[in-house]
Amino acid sequence: MKDHQVDLCGAEGAGRAPDMPFLEEDSVFSFQCAGCGGCCRHREDIVLSGYDLYRLSRRLGLPPRLTARTFCRIYLGAVSRLPVLRLAPVREEHNNCPFLTENRCAVHEARPLVCALYPLGQEISPDGRVRYYFQSTQCGGQVYRASLADYLAGQGIKEREPLDVRWAQCCMELEQQAPGWEASFHPVILRRFQAKLCQALYYRYSLARPWLMQLEENLTWLRQERAKLEQMQQHIHQKNRWNHSI
Repeated sequence: MKDHQVDLCGAEGAGRAPDMPFLEEDSVFSFQCAGCGGCCRHREDIVLSGYDLYRLSRRLGLPPRLTARTFCRIYLGAVSRLPVLRLAPVREEHNNCPFLTENRCAVHEARPLVCALYPLGQEISPDGRVRYYFQSTQCGGQVYRASLADYLAGQGIKEREPLDVRWAQCCMELEQQAPGWEASFHPVILRRFQAKLCQALYYRYSLARPWLMQLEENLTWLRQERAKLEQMQQHIHQKNRWNHSI
């Protein structure tokens, strides 16, 4: 799967299908799991949020930038025009997840949201509404049956839900602004801003401090950095006009 086919919402065209109805909190669903690690193989579409990277980095004891450099790929989403971070599969292991070890997840307690959710999917609206749906699987093995509420609680998803909502809202807001950056910034200035955007969303975090607090601080910092770059670009334009008038 090529990078441009995977954006912040996952693989292109891989959202909720018509045969995947939304679940209510008391809805009960069942699925089979053989514990074979099959859902971790041949995957190039595991997109990480900034919170996912933060949790992985704390688990590994590495700075976020180093975790991303070692285990991920980052690029601009074709639709969102925002930095997209996804796990980089191990080519010599048939594109398996880099954390798959002997059919087990080596970072299970800090696994990304998409992995913790499976076989559920999640949709978050701009107003913060969260809805979940069931994705049919072709797995065999032991049958598991649970209500939506119990499954979300058991996988730690309900606990982290407010942070995932804030991340989604932040990305949706920035996505609305992205066309303006690309239209107004000179390519060199735009690249600088995109680098700062990566820092704000993924890298500029201390693992000793709460993630959400730092995200809000980073968004304020990003607005300040954007203002500085706008002033820089204005100064360059003024200097160029002065040179041309001589």
